[in-house]
Amino acid sequence: MPYQRGEGKTVVIALGGNALGNTPQEQLELVKDTAAHIVDMVEDGVNVVVSHGNGPQVGMINNAFAYASANDGKTPEMPFPEAGAMSQGYIGYQLSQAILNELKARGIGRSTACVVTQTVVDPADPAFENPTKPVGAFLTEEEARAKAAETGWTYKEDAGRGWRQVVASPKPVRVVEFDAISDLVDAGYVVVSTGGGGVPVFEEGGYAGVPAVIDKDRSSALLARELGADMLVILTAVEKVCVNFNTPEQAEIDEMDVAQARAYIEEGQFAPGSMLPKVEACIDYVEAYPGGRALITSLERAAAGLRGETGTVITA
Repeated sequence: MPYQRGEGKTVVIALGGNALGNTPQEQLELVKDTAAHIVDMVEDGVNVVVSHGNGPQVGMINNAFAYASANDGKTPEMPFPEAGAMSQGYIGYQLSQAILNELKARGIGRSTACVVTQTVVDPADPAFENPTKPVGAFLTEEEARAKAAETGWTYKEDAGRGWRQVVASPKPVRVVEFDAISDLVDAGYVVVSTGGGGVPVFEEGGYAGVPAVIDKDRSSALLARELGADMLVILTAVEKVCVNFNTPEQAEIDEMDVAQARAYIEEGQFAPGSMLPKVEACIDYVEAYPGGRALITSLERAAAGLRGETGTVITA
């Protein structure tokens, strides 16, 4: 009998880019373990859509092209949107391959598909007024000012180490390839998509890439909402979200609704560069799709979390 999506729970999983290693060789080994945990969920009857971060990887690509361009006189500089697409391609290739190998090893008759994804952002998003995310190689102030004049890009001094291009982090509005992703999920594929939040694009009569970084957890929340996924799963380094983290009063949270989560945010319980954006993405998802549930847990405990055995669940 052909596979039908309706036969099982549909889940969007957001993997962190830092969990994938610092080099392609290291990543190739790490994704084998990642794939095993993902296929555990598939084996439990879950329809899985995988998104992933790309921070270390896109930075590596950007720096490599910038260095080569500055030193060999032959390599072109690589625009940031294209570097993001490159990172999606090679991370997606390795993840898809590892998942496919694990499926075959277990005799599961499913296949994978990787979709290099664009994400529409709003040109009027306030984030574009104050770009803050450093990318690319370090330059002298003189080099940075010359580049800014040549390209129109924004450069800022980075902690006394030199000047770097900075880009905005706008909110995702729409995943351009959503219909293709949805069709592939319906057809039974384990889909890898929306890597690094998707390549940011403006939609003004057509699509055009823009130098920016989209929070991958927010894009995953948007994708989960639009798919009508039963659950958004954000994977991180800890098994459960905690209050009073790293203090003697640390306590794990098993479940919280949106009101409780907002109260903890007001108290400053979640670190801005760490747990806060993950909790905010979960709030975005369950508020927009109250029928869904969000889960924050570790990769190793993800399958158990989907069975209701661990992790922090966030509901509307």
